[in-house]
Amino acid sequence: MKVAKLYGFNDIRIEDVAIPDIGPGDALMKTSACGICSGDVMPWYIEKKAPLVLGHEPAGEIVEVGKEVSSFKPGDRVVPHHHAPCFTCKFCRRGDYVHCETWRSTRIVPGGIAEYLLIPAVNLENDTLGIPDSLSCEDGTLIEPTACVVKALKRAHIRRGDTVLVMGLGIMGQLNIILARKFGAGRIIGADRVPYRLQKAKEFGADEIIDVSKTSLAAPLEELTGGLKADLVIVGPNSVDAMKQGIQSTGAGGTVLFFTPAKPGERLDIEPNELYFNDINIVTSYSCGPTDTADALEIIEEGTVRAEKLVTHRFPVEKTADAFGLTALAGDSLKSIVVF
Repeated sequence: MKVAKLYGFNDIRIEDVAIPDIGPGDALMKTSACGICSGDVMPWYIEKKAPLVLGHEPAGEIVEVGKEVSSFKPGDRVVPHHHAPCFTCKFCRRGDYVHCETWRSTRIVPGGIAEYLLIPAVNLENDTLGIPDSLSCEDGTLIEPTACVVKALKRAHIRRGDTVLVMGLGIMGQLNIILARKFGAGRIIGADRVPYRLQKAKEFGADEIIDVSKTSLAAPLEELTGGLKADLVIVGPNSVDAMKQGIQSTGAGGTVLFFTPAKPGERLDIEPNELYFNDINIVTSYSCGPTDTADALEIIEEGTVRAEKLVTHRFPVEKTADAFGLTALAGDSLKSIVVF
């Protein structure tokens, strides 16, 4: 089978490897489509894992199951999460699935951009979802990224009527806008420097947009909010500078959500009393768990999120490097997927 394997940020090769052999509790999936994650185009983040088969947002059809599997059968269309928890440890009991040792050690084999992939027993039973007949496999590739937003907005305790500022309007920023509206945001402001993405934000529900290629973020935000700033600020760009701007954009009693990590070695200097006397909360959110993927599937099934709205580019597996490069450009595109 063909796989897309990354050896370096600018070195992605299409290779032929053996189709995985499944065990008694495993399943083999024929991949239909796999999304390119914006997190995978952060060089420092992806290169430390190299060499690896790219992709962790796959959807496809089960073609073989182990003799002990009863939950799925050949012909079922599914979305396997790349990590799955044990459900029994301290972290799982708290709902903090991403800190479960089982969650961290599990994976799909060899990766999402592969013609076939093995779904290990724990992933199959603890976080693999069937795709309803009303949805396509392309819709299925959006479950994992949507689930990351679901988890983040839960952790941020978004409230009905909140003024929400979304910094960075790539695919994850757009999903944050769509879901913030669903969860009751009263006013949504999007900020980016790419006209295409700013326009898309308006289409997806942003009430106002700020083009930070032409102006600072602070002055327009002050004007738009009458000096009150935002109740919830979602920081998408992976930099300490963006995080600092996020804190400065958060109003009294508000929350700033770090949706993406900073670059290694960066340090965030804060004025504690600025946070203390304004009751400003800093919240982080890393990846997602099975409750979030279940919620995401429901949201997608009801039509709030769909591939026809968000997938802007499709590539064959042979052109995975082009899909990767387009995503890294962060320009006139949103979601790129590899189709088989």
